[in-house]
Amino acid sequence: MSASKKSKAQLPIIHPQAIVDPAATIGKRTRIWQFVLILGEARVGDDCNICAQCLIETGVIIGSRVTIKSGVQLWTGINLEDETFIGPNVTFANDPYPRSKQYLAQYPKTIVERGASIGGNATILPGVRIGKYSMVGAGSVVTSDVPANAIVYGNPARLKGWICSCGQKITKNPNGNTICKCSSIATKMKGNCQKKGIHNPIGSKRKGYMLNSTRRSSAEI
Repeated sequence: MSASKKSKAQLPIIHPQAIVDPAATIGKRTRIWQFVLILGEARVGDDCNICAQCLIETGVIIGSRVTIKSGVQLWTGINLEDETFIGPNVTFANDPYPRSKQYLAQYPKTIVERGASIGGNATILPGVRIGKYSMVGAGSVVTSDVPANAIVYGNPARLKGWICSCGQKITKNPNGNTICKCSSIATKMKGNCQKKGIHNPIGSKRKGYMLNSTRRSSAEI
């Protein structure tokens, strides 16, 4: 492959019916589909997929390898870290007490941490932090922080279980060890699942992931 073709292959792919402000930063190989609007000073990382009819406002930060399904609006103050998944029609809010024609001097920071997934039609209130590799169920209303590796759902969202970074639920075997389908050998580690001697980050071969969560009661969610 020639140098010019290699260089072209690294460019983002932007649908002709999308609108991307020249002041926005779009990473390598990111795909932006029709009717997407990205405003100035937004930052989008490499290898993302932003589906049709999404809005990304000024100052939004999106990491690499992020998937954003159709009908999502990301407002100022929202930060999606690497490898997050945002389902269709997820709603983010960035003003706890909104009024027409009244604007905040500084918007609350809403952070979706690395590898977290948010199911379709969930609502995320301003200023919350969605922990690493956590899973928010479809239609949930998230009113406060979600711990890493937690499964939450409902209105308001409550802690319902724990999930491995590979995407499988964590269970306990008869010996009381926490285990995951991706790991046939597990050790008890403060409620975390770890295959001995193996730690694969999300996105690599799915066999034996280490969890980084600390168990909390549902009252803390």
